[in-house]
Amino acid sequence: MAALALADAPEGAQAVNTTQSQLIYFSSASENTRRFVEKLGRDAARIPLHQREPDLVATEPFVLVVPTYGGTGGEGSVPKQVIRFLNNPQNRNLIRGVIGAGNTNFGDNFCMAGDIIAFKCQIPHLYRFELMGTPDDVHLVNQGLDKFWTLLSQTQK
Repeated sequence: MAALALADAPEGAQAVNTTQSQLIYFSSASENTRRFVEKLGRDAARIPLHQREPDLVATEPFVLVVPTYGGTGGEGSVPKQVIRFLNNPQNRNLIRGVIGAGNTNFGDNFCMAGDIIAFKCQIPHLYRFELMGTPDDVHLVNQGLDKFWTLLSQTQK
């Protein structure tokens, strides 16, 4: 996974980890999303699970991989840790796309967190996968990320 730099925090402020990773993810205690991201074989940084851990701050554009939590009508779908991460203006400014993880047992709420983030941040919801993903999902996401970053770099010239 990604090498992180621990930034010095002013007195009274919480320390932060900075990352240049193009892939940032959150995984709950179930670790399903972490397992999927590891299968991608890409440099990636994890949003902390616990508040006592230093906040993560992106320094380069990134794609976010996010699981969906169960909730009625989509309420509570986006993990609180992801909301906190995206409430940092620097992180919100650098997000370029989102990949949703979920469970089809959620029905219409499958990968709802990705839909919500895509809408609120005005970014594309690039892909959806179930639980830990399949080998096909891993292949398609890797292929899609390569294409996405290539196209993005061409449009920013």
